[in-house]
Amino acid sequence: MALEQFKNSQPLTMGVELELQLISHADYDLTASSPDLLHLLNRKPFPGNVTPEITESMIEINTDVHTNHTEMVAQLQLIRDTLVQACEKLNIGICGGGTHPFQKWSERRIFSKPRFKEVSALYGYLAKQFTIFGQHVHIGCASGDDALFLLHSLSRYVPHFIALSASSPFVQGGDTLFNSARLNSVFAFPMSGRAPFTLSWDDFEHGYFAKMEHTGVIKSMKDFYWDIRPKPEYGTIELRVCDTPLTVERAAALAVYLQALCRYLLERHEAAPEEDDYLVYNYNRFQACRFGLDGTIVHPKTYESLSLREDILTTLRKMEPHAEALGGSAGLAHLVQVTHTGSDAQYLRDQFRESGSVEGVVDAAVNRFRG
Repeated sequence: MALEQFKNSQPLTMGVELELQLISHADYDLTASSPDLLHLLNRKPFPGNVTPEITESMIEINTDVHTNHTEMVAQLQLIRDTLVQACEKLNIGICGGGTHPFQKWSERRIFSKPRFKEVSALYGYLAKQFTIFGQHVHIGCASGDDALFLLHSLSRYVPHFIALSASSPFVQGGDTLFNSARLNSVFAFPMSGRAPFTLSWDDFEHGYFAKMEHTGVIKSMKDFYWDIRPKPEYGTIELRVCDTPLTVERAAALAVYLQALCRYLLERHEAAPEEDDYLVYNYNRFQACRFGLDGTIVHPKTYESLSLREDILTTLRKMEPHAEALGGSAGLAHLVQVTHTGSDAQYLRDQFRESGSVEGVVDAAVNRFRG
């Protein structure tokens, strides 16, 4: 099938998707409760959209399209409260976090949906290991060319979003020493990583996509698990590197930071993106995943080594007038605080030290999500 025409949308609008964990109160393990929860939520209007994910121990929520931080955080809080109340009726918990600290992938059940069964048949055990939890942020673009320009211009800032959202230090009961271990699971898929370098939607559609479709490897944009990908049916770019934060307030803050960055980049305040910008991309990505805010990255233009924490703070200050124009100043202030007090990954490690158990970590995450 041909690639969908890029739908021109209102520039700099935003939407958020969050993948969330369903928790058993009995043992704090994941519970295969999404069919029951979705059935309960479908009985009355939901403030956004809620859908199943690949295994029955997770759900995904989607906000409406928003223009500012106030609207975004208000809807996310309403969605959170609705989910918490529904989960209480089912006697289960719900929380963020990029990984569950001790769940065993082999015990997961694939949700009964044709696409999920197809993915499971293709990827085998990787499908169940994809029981990981991320935040995706969509930003509206006026054209396909703008989408590709933003996609590649943002490559330099991908480590910022990994470090600020990092919430997956534990896997299979142990500390991975990574702040975001979740992205290691994403990298196992063959169509992951970075998008090919082109700044022309026509070249992308009739060149790269057409060739990939001809190989039979892919059928649609859904088959690409890139860190940032265009979504022509929505007229957006989609940032996919964030772990699901422990609070919806942080999720909203990350969205408005991306919105402000896109406004800044579209005004051409920086040199145009180039293929060589990706020479340091995987190294910078690793630094953010492994060390979080304490990582060291290499600037793609100057090759200067930078403290990731200081680079984030410098960029947040630079984004202040753009965030103010878009109604997102409170979101940036939240992220400034994160750079000083630490990420969710640090919080989860602190909870492990205090409770002495990975079950205690999950209990803390459930309580933190409740607000």
